[in-house]
Amino acid sequence: MPPAMRTLFATLRLAAAALIACLPLAASAAAQQPPIRVAVVGLVHDHVRGFFGSLAAHPEVQLVGISEPSAALRQQYIASTGLPASLFYPSETAMLEATHPQAILVYTSIAGHRAAIQAAAPMHIAAMVEKPLATTVADALAIQQLAAQYHVAVLTNYETTWYANNTAAHQMLADGRLGELRKLVVHDGHRGPKEIGVSPEFLNWLTDPVQNGGGAMFDFGCYGVDLATWFQHGEAPLTVTAVALHIKPKIYPRVDDDSTIVLTYPHAQVIVQGSWNWPFERKDMEVYGSTGYVDTVYVDTHTTNQMRVRLPGDTAEHLELAPPLPQEQASSLHYLAAVLQGTLHPEHDLSSLDTNVTVVRILAAARESARTGRTITLAR
Repeated sequence: MPPAMRTLFATLRLAAAALIACLPLAASAAAQQPPIRVAVVGLVHDHVRGFFGSLAAHPEVQLVGISEPSAALRQQYIASTGLPASLFYPSETAMLEATHPQAILVYTSIAGHRAAIQAAAPMHIAAMVEKPLATTVADALAIQQLAAQYHVAVLTNYETTWYANNTAAHQMLADGRLGELRKLVVHDGHRGPKEIGVSPEFLNWLTDPVQNGGGAMFDFGCYGVDLATWFQHGEAPLTVTAVALHIKPKIYPRVDDDSTIVLTYPHAQVIVQGSWNWPFERKDMEVYGSTGYVDTVYVDTHTTNQMRVRLPGDTAEHLELAPPLPQEQASSLHYLAAVLQGTLHPEHDLSSLDTNVTVVRILAAARESARTGRTITLAR
């Protein structure tokens, strides 16, 4: 081997050894980060059960308080979670003043998000709300103004954000493996909230057109609109056309239970199907490029890495497995911790505020389109 080559290899070995030596130190430093202090606002959203169920597996967060106006609901969760009664408060303001969290996790109705953030933001407390961000554009813009005024993060949590196959499909498109995006078709929903047995508190506001913004269109259409906005790098569509149905008016008399939203972009179309009428739970999408396609496969919330793929030169589609997500993007709590610790800076991603203000604009236009039977052109 020439001397110059031996010198190069020796240098590379030394650099590799130095890097490996630093890895335990980096891991140790990460492990030494104090947990972020979080508080729960509201107990009427059943997704809070998932938070309580996963809390033990997330040492990066520390629960310091829970606020809920209903004394009966507070007692119910004290009994079901085994958490000390001292964590529970009847009002958000009292809880924030007593516990000083770094972030609130909001499990109110969707219409309650603005008030929860109005209480927390002036105290420089970040927020993560359940999807969608708001029921009206006015509320979304007010939340955006609060975040800017008080320099706090406001994030929106969608279960599908933490699906490895969604991120893998997005990356395949970004890498050019599918060509240019032509069509995105997203399916989300289940048999219906009453049919699957959600809690009475959840069902009460979920089927209220003011508290939820609508029915299945807002509850499940928001997933596809969020994904579409991400795939389009934050760009709003040119037009929004929507149809909403009342297939089960005896069960859901005040809100739609089935919806289809069509979004047009200069060179692509998005079809979002959010429904409370699927025979089985669905959270999957089809991504069609100019030269290939990928379909994400939904098995259950624990198996989200499967994809059906067909690329140029393939004679048939084949199954691929998405790589695991980085830890800071693998769950809402990991993500929140990374944002508050300054290692992630959300912009134009699935949870970011800019993306989700656009999502609300699109959902509001879809609601208006379904009401009037007209296609809505969005202001650019």
